[in-house]
Amino acid sequence: MLLSPEPELETYCSAHCTQSCLCCHGHCCVLLPAPGRRTADRWILEQKMDLSHRFSKQELAVLYEEVLYTIRHRLGKPQPQHIADSQELCAYVQKAFGMDAEEHRTIMQQVQELESPIFCLKATVKEAKGILGKDVSGYSDPYCLLGIESKSQEPAHPNSKRRLKAVVKDLIPEDQIHRTQIISQTLNPVWDETFILEFEDMETASFYLDMWDSDTVESVRHKLGELTDLHGLKRIFKDARKDKGQDDFLGNVVIRLKDLHCWDDRWYQLEPRTETYPNRGQCHLQFLLTHKKRATTCSRTQPSYTVHRHLLQQLVSHEILQHQAGSTAWDGELSPHASTVLYLHATQKDLSDFHQVMAQWLAYSKLYQSLEFNSSCLLHQITGIEYQWVQERLRPEQKAELAESFQSLLTYGVSLIRRYRIIFPLSVARSTERLQSLLRVLVQMCKMKAFRELCTLSPDLPKMVSEALKSGTTEWFHMKKLHLQPMVKSMEENGKALAKLLLEVIGDLQQCHRIWNNFFISTLKLNLFSITYLELESLVAEHVQEQLREVDAGMSKPTAESLFQLYLNLQELYKMKDFLPKRDGPLALSDFHQWFKEAVPQWLQKAYSIALERAQRAVQMDQIVKTWQQLNWPDPEEAFMIMVKLVEDMCKIALMYCRLIKERAEALSLSKQNEGEAANRLCIVVNNIKQLRLLILKLPLQLDWAQLERRMGAVIDQQQIQHTLHHQLDSTVCCLDHEVQDVVQALATKLEAGIARHIQELSAPSNAQEPEDSILPLMKFLESELQYLNEHLVQENFKSLLALLWHHTLAVLTAAAGPQVPSVQHCRKLHCALKSLELCFHAEGCGLPLDTLHSTAFLSLESRLALCSSTSRKLIQKYFSNRIQEQLGISSEKYGAVTIKALYRPSEQKLRVEVLNAANLIPLDSNGSSDPFVQLTLEPRHEFPEVVARSTQCKRNELHPLFDEAFEFLIPSEKCHQDGACLLLTVFDYDTLGANDLEGEAFFPLCHVPGLDADEDQADKGWVPQTRLPLTHPKPGGDEILQLLECRKGDKEAQAFVKLRKQRAKQSKEAA
Repeated sequence: MLLSPEPELETYCSAHCTQSCLCCHGHCCVLLPAPGRRTADRWILEQKMDLSHRFSKQELAVLYEEVLYTIRHRLGKPQPQHIADSQELCAYVQKAFGMDAEEHRTIMQQVQELESPIFCLKATVKEAKGILGKDVSGYSDPYCLLGIESKSQEPAHPNSKRRLKAVVKDLIPEDQIHRTQIISQTLNPVWDETFILEFEDMETASFYLDMWDSDTVESVRHKLGELTDLHGLKRIFKDARKDKGQDDFLGNVVIRLKDLHCWDDRWYQLEPRTETYPNRGQCHLQFLLTHKKRATTCSRTQPSYTVHRHLLQQLVSHEILQHQAGSTAWDGELSPHASTVLYLHATQKDLSDFHQVMAQWLAYSKLYQSLEFNSSCLLHQITGIEYQWVQERLRPEQKAELAESFQSLLTYGVSLIRRYRIIFPLSVARSTERLQSLLRVLVQMCKMKAFRELCTLSPDLPKMVSEALKSGTTEWFHMKKLHLQPMVKSMEENGKALAKLLLEVIGDLQQCHRIWNNFFISTLKLNLFSITYLELESLVAEHVQEQLREVDAGMSKPTAESLFQLYLNLQELYKMKDFLPKRDGPLALSDFHQWFKEAVPQWLQKAYSIALERAQRAVQMDQIVKTWQQLNWPDPEEAFMIMVKLVEDMCKIALMYCRLIKERAEALSLSKQNEGEAANRLCIVVNNIKQLRLLILKLPLQLDWAQLERRMGAVIDQQQIQHTLHHQLDSTVCCLDHEVQDVVQALATKLEAGIARHIQELSAPSNAQEPEDSILPLMKFLESELQYLNEHLVQENFKSLLALLWHHTLAVLTAAAGPQVPSVQHCRKLHCALKSLELCFHAEGCGLPLDTLHSTAFLSLESRLALCSSTSRKLIQKYFSNRIQEQLGISSEKYGAVTIKALYRPSEQKLRVEVLNAANLIPLDSNGSSDPFVQLTLEPRHEFPEVVARSTQCKRNELHPLFDEAFEFLIPSEKCHQDGACLLLTVFDYDTLGANDLEGEAFFPLCHVPGLDADEDQADKGWVPQTRLPLTHPKPGGDEILQLLECRKGDKEAQAFVKLRKQRAKQSKEAA
């Protein structure tokens, strides 16, 4: 049973549809409950199926005979995706055609009595590649002989490997042999010739193809002229032994027909007669198994593509009806059964791809107008027709049929667009996709060459759609107006009805602008919102003016209130004009405010009354205290109970007030996009709650709890009074404090968005400003906001807010730095921002204390940004400073030690270094010893570019070598005070053949050299102390500074330094 749609839709359908809700494709049922909707959907589909195919019982029987004949005489192996069981296919088509068992049995008996068709193999010899060259020139003149042998031939001797010679000529009668053209002088011939070969039995018949090289009689002199290599000379001798004019065998292909699919297209290996040349190339063949002289009524009386279209139409109708999700969700995918039947029919009838696509278009486009499935299915047919379009392929009646289908679908599609609000309601899933798909189909169809050539009067699609949208909008407006018409004709009811109508119009326009407009602009370059707005705006103006003609100054208050809501709705409608493109001339609503002049005095009086009432309530907040004083209840115990109730009510009022002002502030903030404006409102909330807290704390004094406690002393225990009254008061104060913290958190959240945005802008790659300039917008934003908050919040809440903002700011800066190594310029900006924000939040002691600011997250981020923003040379200096600190902290001589004396002479600006000895070196040679020498370099290299490395002599087979060698370096004293300046002593084990092995390295800081800060030279060399330096190995785990330097691919100095340190790390004996 189909449930009735709502009155407005029923009225609309009956007024504008020819078949009630059936023409609306069942969308009126979207208003039904889910179970009723499913029942209604199926009923509507069945009704529309009865109207769609328009096949009589006789026509269905003839078509059913055709499909059963097709299944009975199927040819070839089934495709993997097709149904192999013929009985299963028969059961499917019986259901699809709605045949009962008796009807099926009768027609099947007729089909069995019909004469079988002539079976044909449509063989196309496409090309070959890599064939043998039989001529002296190294090429061949190939041609093919092909035919079908009804019975498979077996070799004379089963164990013989020798193949049958000249199979086609020997086995197949000459009148059944087909021959291709001769392609001269090639090893990759192209024929592309098609032959129709008839056969009787698929099980025993085989297809044979022989490829030969055509030979003509030529003189020896001519052959010698074509000679190119030694193989050509061998061919001349071979030809001499052969009969004149005898063709050479190139290879053959033998295929059993039962191994073929209905349609096959592949390369086949050419088989040899002997094993002399087993690889003879490949031949590209295409096969199609077809029928001739089919005995069915359809095949004898109708064109093949017409029959195929009717069959397609019937099967698709059945598929849509069986689709579980409804017709609109069907995407055109056929079941394996339907695909198999249609494939068999198309191949047996030898329908070209073009005629198959045309049949599909005619069937699908017709079905769409009754079942309305997903229109994207039609795009495939449009593409196929456009790609293969040649007008001469069609007969006049076919052209007329195709043109009529174009015009019919265009008219129908435009009618759907006219009623898109009903046909494609947003309450139904995938409605937007369906409308967008329909628009694309219509646009693509009108662009087709076939459409332009066959439809002589090519329509202007955008103009047609524009007119349809206008008329559809007018119809929709009148339908809504009729539905909202009040039962009682009064000005008050009319005003309410108009206000509701305006809400419907505004909602429709919002949907147009937000959802539908983009689809029409992208496909048709039509501004749907502009068309709809101008149409509705004119209709609204006319209708409202007509209703307001009866308004006068003596209207009632309810009438004035209803008109005020109408005025607000008109105002909102008029503001939507801002979404229109530029246009000339005023709108019909331009002076709509003039229509309400008579109602303005009533509106002002209403506003005054409301404001006065609120003001009177606001000054009566002390009513509870006044009531308590007036009662002056004499009974102490009952007075205590009254006090408990009064305190409970006051606490409830306080908490209610707190909730209301918070909700009000949030509602106002939602309509404001400016973070600062929202923050200002939240400050007001905090202050109000603070004031409310003070009022609550004054209650014990205002209600004179002390006197009450004295009166109650003998009746109620003091602890009970404390627990009941004070506990309730403390609980309320605690709740208010919690609310203050929540608002402060919300305030911080509002400002966090602005901070995050400014940090994102300053760290953007497109920001090419210097770090000091790039942070100015952020600092100005914070200065403006924090100054206001500092003035309007108590210090306790202000510092809580600062702590929240500081934690968030560190998180944003850390995220901006990213897990990967950022660029130097990027890090400089972030580092500059971090240091500036530290000063801002500290505010010279007036803000957060340094202990709070210098959290673990801050110290980690500050250290990382400082490193990443340093120059490569600074990083190298930092590296050596770290190694010096490690050296000073090492006491173990795990890898041995080196002893030196160092003295600086200021007058000569010379550094004298004596390498005395090394001890406890590790053995690195196979003999258990080493050949050590010491290399002396001054680091970092960029500070001492003119100073070359020096080395001691090599001591053979020594683990405790005595060097006793002195070296002098000319360097200024100020260079020795630079960060990271050191003497690097590297002990190597000398290797004659390979690279020297690392014994260890030591770092001696130049700032500690004796004599560096002395006024006079130290003449007494004995005064200079010996320095024993433990040798170390670099850690292979990866140093953070080296990783930063390695990422600076364009810095040659950094890459050279990293390369050297990596070489040292490879030789390290330290565990990772």
